[in-house]
Amino acid sequence: MANGMYAALPNLVLAFLIFLIFYFIGKRTNNIVRAMTEKRQRARHAGVLLGKLAESSVVTAGVLVMFTIIFPSFQPADLIQLLGIGSVAVGFAFHDIFQNFLAGILLLLTGPFHVGDEISVDVYEGTVEDIQTRATTLRTYDGRRIVIPNSNLFTDSVTVYTAIRMRQIQHELVIDYKEDIRQVKNLLTGTLNTIEGIVNEPVPEVLVTNITGDGIVLQISCWTRLLHQGQILHLRDNILTSVKDTLIANNVDLPTQTQKILLETIRPSKNGVQAEEMQSEDISTTK
Repeated sequence: MANGMYAALPNLVLAFLIFLIFYFIGKRTNNIVRAMTEKRQRARHAGVLLGKLAESSVVTAGVLVMFTIIFPSFQPADLIQLLGIGSVAVGFAFHDIFQNFLAGILLLLTGPFHVGDEISVDVYEGTVEDIQTRATTLRTYDGRRIVIPNSNLFTDSVTVYTAIRMRQIQHELVIDYKEDIRQVKNLLTGTLNTIEGIVNEPVPEVLVTNITGDGIVLQISCWTRLLHQGQILHLRDNILTSVKDTLIANNVDLPTQTQKILLETIRPSKNGVQAEEMQSEDISTTK
């Protein structure tokens, strides 16, 4: 046994040295891949994953070479064949896990959204906290944490609210028929230009979109560089408050709805037969 160990010692030392070489090459490959992906905004979050995969591939190759040196009868092809047969059974057992893993890699590579973006998928809406290889963590606006499998994000439609550096705000307003449309449009446009947070290019617009039985429908639209949901809510509140103040200050009336109410009065007649009297009254209520 001692003679055998002594005879195998050169192979053990050589195998150990070769493994160290592959190990340091893998570390260096990891750093190179991460440095390359750091320069690209879309692949920045995939740098860690790609670096680890590259390092693992190099180290695995080093392990195979090391076993080939220590055990001359060992053939890497036999191990690969054995792993291939086993991977089929493992693949059936962990189908969903592998599906989410592959979907996570594709999401990190393509980068349709990033950490910090506000997205909407299915019935969930919020801010992306983390993108992992299995699932993506979403923080809703009311403080809940949602873990969404990456396969759902990869196959379903995802709305990214913060993908473009500007967002549009729209609101419909109905005015009465007797109002001067051009005057109202000028008043509202001037009000939008004075609100902080609304950009001047594209310019705010007030357009007539429909004429209905209730009145004239105006659509107020403007653009802002504020992207997050909380900022949009406060800006919308400021817009609607300013629009209301402008309408009141300039005596612009909103349409009123007229309802006819029938009042029925039953009185006995002289011959004992009841007579009915109908009385109508128009009541106008603000809609």
